[in-house]
Amino acid sequence: MPHRLKLFVDDGEVMNNNARRGPQFARLVAKYLVPRLGGSPDAWATANAEVAPRLFERQFAHFRANPYGSWHAVVGDYEVDWLRGMCALVGVAAPHDRASVRRLARECHLYVTRRVRSAIPGSVAAIRSLHRGGFTLLTASGEASWELDGYLSGMRVRGCFDGHLYGPDQVDAAKASPLYYERIFAHCAVKPADALVVDDSEQALNWAAETGANTVLCKPSAPVNPRHCHIATLASLPGLLTHTRTDAITTAHDAWPNASPEHEQELSAIEATADPA
Repeated sequence: MPHRLKLFVDDGEVMNNNARRGPQFARLVAKYLVPRLGGSPDAWATANAEVAPRLFERQFAHFRANPYGSWHAVVGDYEVDWLRGMCALVGVAAPHDRASVRRLARECHLYVTRRVRSAIPGSVAAIRSLHRGGFTLLTASGEASWELDGYLSGMRVRGCFDGHLYGPDQVDAAKASPLYYERIFAHCAVKPADALVVDDSEQALNWAAETGANTVLCKPSAPVNPRHCHIATLASLPGLLTHTRTDAITTAHDAWPNASPEHEQELSAIEATADPA
């Protein structure tokens, strides 16, 4: 029987480790683009490592200043500037027209995200356990839905997410204000009181809590805001939901154990299937 609570789970630093993901992403970008545009693998990987963080910060700054702005209004510039910026550093020609640049950038992301292997220990087992336990799993991430689809497919848990993969593209709002969560809950017709948002960002959880959602901070350090429950890693979420009455989840603050050696073995098994970069 489906559980009343719908779980909205962040990706970076909750399901996947960004520090592990970044270098793999850069190598896979190179693997995809070298046969299509030329250049060397090292040059592409270096270019991505330079261009992507700069564009991330530009986008973050834009939405800090315009938290209610349209995400779709800026994503095209991001994709174009990402690919053209790398081409300039590598010393190869980019496709001439904007539509072709965007198409190649999107195809590259679709290729890369399915091949990255950066699951945090215990996250795969936790997702499968929650799914078996009757919880509806969705995402609430700053990543686009097509990126989330790729990463979850690579983790082999895409089928556990019965609901939408919510990123800013699904609701045309950046993860930069309560509006993001308001639109998600309206889109999937879930009452905030029936939503549980899991994130490593306490600011994001504060925005979610403003809508009336239940919240869990997923990171080693405890939250400053006592409104949020706390787990050190996603591996602890099934235990939290088992040992805490879900009608009182907003008042539970216990941290649960970290990942076990079995979870470390699980990650190793997943990474062993990674597409060579």
